[in-house]
Amino acid sequence: MNIKGLAMGTVSQILSRLLRAKVVRKKSAHIRQPMHLQQPYQAKLANDLETNIKQLQTIYADCSDVIFHEFVIGNRIRAVLVYIDGLVNIEEIDQHVLAPLQRESLQDLSEPNYRRMIPVSSIKAVHTLGDAIEEISDGNPVLFIEKEQQGLSFGLSEWDKRPIEEPTAESVLKGPREGFIESIRTNMALLRRKVRSPNLKIKSLRLGTYTGTSVAIAYIEGIAAPQLIEEMQRRLKRIEIDGILESTNIEELIEDNPRSIFPQMLATERPDVATAYLLEGCVVLLVDGSPSVRIAPITIYSLLQSPEDYYERYYIGSVIRWLRYLFFAFSLLGPSLYVAVLTFHQEMIPTPLLLTMARSREQIPFPALIEALLMETMFEALREAGARLPKQIGSAVSIVGALVIGQAAIGAGIVSAPMVMVVAITGIASFMAPRFNIGITVRLLRFPMMLLASFLGFLGVILGIIVILNHLLTLRSFGVPYMSPLAPMKGSELKDVLIRAPGWKMDTRPEASEDMNPRRQASNQRPRPDGEDNRT
Repeated sequence: MNIKGLAMGTVSQILSRLLRAKVVRKKSAHIRQPMHLQQPYQAKLANDLETNIKQLQTIYADCSDVIFHEFVIGNRIRAVLVYIDGLVNIEEIDQHVLAPLQRESLQDLSEPNYRRMIPVSSIKAVHTLGDAIEEISDGNPVLFIEKEQQGLSFGLSEWDKRPIEEPTAESVLKGPREGFIESIRTNMALLRRKVRSPNLKIKSLRLGTYTGTSVAIAYIEGIAAPQLIEEMQRRLKRIEIDGILESTNIEELIEDNPRSIFPQMLATERPDVATAYLLEGCVVLLVDGSPSVRIAPITIYSLLQSPEDYYERYYIGSVIRWLRYLFFAFSLLGPSLYVAVLTFHQEMIPTPLLLTMARSREQIPFPALIEALLMETMFEALREAGARLPKQIGSAVSIVGALVIGQAAIGAGIVSAPMVMVVAITGIASFMAPRFNIGITVRLLRFPMMLLASFLGFLGVILGIIVILNHLLTLRSFGVPYMSPLAPMKGSELKDVLIRAPGWKMDTRPEASEDMNPRRQASNQRPRPDGEDNRT
């Protein structure tokens, strides 16, 4: 009986625990999915002014910046204008909305046409409470009139924004000096200035339960593949999140491999770069509040190309590109190769150089790995400190700090002079990456590469390279292989990867758009001497 009672007690305990776990899972699932907060206001507006205004006042309770301006149209019809202070042009409202509606001559009109009375070009009818809230949040004042079952939204939004300036993170010696800003409307206009064709399509939607951030998909119809556009829309529509503050928030939710350390979308603040990718069949993602747009699909070579390559002569562009490739590889492998040689392969160093390095290391108490990790960590700390400090002193602190700490470390016998030199060259090489996200990716990969080199020597370095290449070969950006056109090989596209071919040779588009519109220019664009016909 005791055994039976013990067994029954154990079973009851297990059942109670399972029930409690089930209840906890239900509660946590309810917490993770607050769908009641995402219910839109789909109710239609009433023809009673008081009802509409009370609903809006309830929604905007404790919002002191939301103004409900009551007035009378023609001294006989009650109306309320709702807007957010700071997001509208008050002078335009007074001059073009309130003044025409408050004229006494309107008393004689039996059925006034409010649209004709108001000299505003952008007037939109709103029929639901949700539409009214959306227009008010965008900075457009909404007019509610007695016995009217709709409101009128006026495009009179205006707020402070910074002027168009040159992007500091993507500066070039030649080319346009303008850059995107935080206003999505301005960014759309910058793209329209570059691409004047009506085939430039821009589709807009909103993301974020609370922020309601405007997001736009830009592409050129007839060049971008329809499958790419549909896939981008599908990935965006499945996003359910409280708020979108920057385009990076969206990138993390729509990329192919979210666990990869390599970026799968290109970020740029330059309209000319975005336009160049539009003409190659890519999609540009614009986010309101972000000066950086996202471009997809891309390859790893897209992250290593700079606008400077195309604004210089093609010989110079090709040499600079190869120099960038070389130092990109050195920024990844430099410290690990040094650690591997010092630890396992001293015979590869010429004897005079080996003796010099031995003399510099005879007072160093740490192995090469500890030296490299110490200096790389300190270099990254100085870089981060320089980026976070004010611009007036940030660069000075990072440069002076590196010099002082490096010299002090050598004098104290903590690190050797060759190690400081290798770390400094590696840091300079990482700055040559034209995109910050690929540069920081390589900087992070240096640490596991150094660990492999310290344990296995060159074998560890080769093993690390194989692992990285294997990951890159399996990675895709919206279905496009990350290593294309080298893997898979496509010889016709190598003219813009290994070298920068002259402009008159760039007559075809990349593979992503070849099914739609493969040719970007005629094949007879090479300049001819005077007297020769370019058409032959």
